[in-house]
Amino acid sequence: MSSSPFSQDQPPSSPEIKVLVDEKARSLYCYVEQSFKSKGVQYYLLLPIDSPISIILWEEDKDEEQAILIEDEADIERLLPEAEASLAEEDLILKPTSFTLTVSGELPEPEDDDILTLEIETEGGLETEEFQLLATFSYDNYEYGIYTPLVPLLFFAKVNSEGSLDLLSLEELKTIQPILEEWMFN
Repeated sequence: MSSSPFSQDQPPSSPEIKVLVDEKARSLYCYVEQSFKSKGVQYYLLLPIDSPISIILWEEDKDEEQAILIEDEADIERLLPEAEASLAEEDLILKPTSFTLTVSGELPEPEDDDILTLEIETEGGLETEEFQLLATFSYDNYEYGIYTPLVPLLFFAKVNSEGSLDLLSLEELKTIQPILEEWMFN
């Protein structure tokens, strides 16, 4: 019998919750989906408790609408009051959490008309992602949509020397990828 390079923790009887904190001391509460230990380091696969959202600008370009994902933090800060008011009309509460904006409340069932498919550029090339429209608003003569991903947004984190959690960098993810693949398929 071969020895495994990691050990899996026993699943808890009730959901375990961990908190990711960013450099601005904002928090993101997450359920622990999985955890494992490798070479003395504790790793977690985390799922936000509240629903992650993205703000998308709809821009007219030569008689075509173009969807632009708003990623600049200053732009997001400027749009938050309008986004918050728009979501409140849908009985959703906007939360400026760490690493992603989130909303709490009951999301509507996705309908075909409310699904947006985007090709998002990543280090590995283009990836297709689907989003559900939650609300719309106007700001400075531009139209925006607030969307939540249909595929859950997951975070990989590790326990640092102080006992708090750090998100894994892309380099760290690549380093532990073989261990993750073996662990996930066992």
